[in-house]
Amino acid sequence: MEVNVIGAGLAGSEAALQLSKSGIKVNLYEMRPKKTTGAHKTDKFAEFVCSNSLGASDCSNASGLLKKEMELLGGELIKIAREYSVPAGSALAIDREKFSSAVTQKIESDSNINIIKEEVKEIPDGVVIMASGPLTSESLAKSIKEFTKSEHLHFYDAIAPIVEKDSINFEKAFWASRYDKGEASYINCPMNKEEYENFYNILINAPRIELKEFEKNAKFFESCLPIEVLASRGLDTLRFGPMKPVGLVDKRTGIENYAVVQLRQDNSAKTLYNLVGFQTNLKWGSQKELLHSIPGLENVNIVRYGVMHRNTFINSPKILNATLQSRKRDNLFFAGQLTGTEGYTESIATGMLAGINVSRMLKGEPLLELPPITMLGALTKYISDENHEKFQPINSNWGIVTPLELPKKERKNKKLKAELISNRSIDYLKNLI
Repeated sequence: MEVNVIGAGLAGSEAALQLSKSGIKVNLYEMRPKKTTGAHKTDKFAEFVCSNSLGASDCSNASGLLKKEMELLGGELIKIAREYSVPAGSALAIDREKFSSAVTQKIESDSNINIIKEEVKEIPDGVVIMASGPLTSESLAKSIKEFTKSEHLHFYDAIAPIVEKDSINFEKAFWASRYDKGEASYINCPMNKEEYENFYNILINAPRIELKEFEKNAKFFESCLPIEVLASRGLDTLRFGPMKPVGLVDKRTGIENYAVVQLRQDNSAKTLYNLVGFQTNLKWGSQKELLHSIPGLENVNIVRYGVMHRNTFINSPKILNATLQSRKRDNLFFAGQLTGTEGYTESIATGMLAGINVSRMLKGEPLLELPPITMLGALTKYISDENHEKFQPINSNWGIVTPLELPKKERKNKKLKAELISNRSIDYLKNLI
């Protein structure tokens, strides 16, 4: 039995290597260099397109724990990344040229992997891992769209920041739904006139991330415009849009405020909340300054910053199981950023899991579904959670992991909490192996 892996980026390369070491033959498809993406610069596999950093290396960080989990589960690319690392403080950064050359050489010399350099224009028959990434070609995207149904595939997107609920100051923020309709399910951060005008001035003067050339003609829905674009239409535009205060009264004060920022629950565990209507393309430092100017969010922990870019991803909660297997077709798996996981480390990790699970399926073994006490398990649970009202990409963060029951004093000790969560995951995986 052969497996078709579509895309030789980080996820596809990892998946192919996982399958090969299980003795499974792989057809690895890569359209570059015959067809380019507009972002890639070489024809090498596992190319780092933007930064050369895989994020924090230490397990006191969510991304660091994910790396440790990959090492415990036998990840291949994480070994190569360690081998070609460059000094970057507490982060794992790599010499991107040496890294991708090493991955390419390892794949090219693998007798179990047949490299086919051509564009795949539709989802193949047979056993398949789709790892074509956020820059999936138009033809293949059309095929995925037909498979997932049109409403389950997204392209250009503007995304709002996500924050940790436990870091919100509820001396200022309050729970309410507009006009008291239904359960008080929104967190509301009120502003007076002075606070709003300060917020507005920070927003309209903040620097934006420059779009890549192929993203500059992106078309966004009017209902999904970046907040800075709305603000440019006038001082009060936001007060009559996503920050309108009508029907939102803090019962502690009885005041209807000048403007209100609302936050909506983002995960089943109720630990993460996204800012309603706050899609943005501001630089991350400016986003932090902007959010910290909002009453109630002065010290908020931001687990995902807003972004605006071409980002092809499926609506995984409607499509995938936590094993990365399609619910509709059991011999079709998805991996990498196509699943709605953001980041280099996350792409490699989902490629690893997809490779492991296809191997298990072909051997008649039960698929590996990690619990959300692990970072990878939390990620796959998050992207496959059917309760999402509006799914948006996510990267590894503590807010998606099953919380630990700790005394209040210890809950506030972030370093201790991270250490305990990491040890719990590592112990679980060591026992699993």
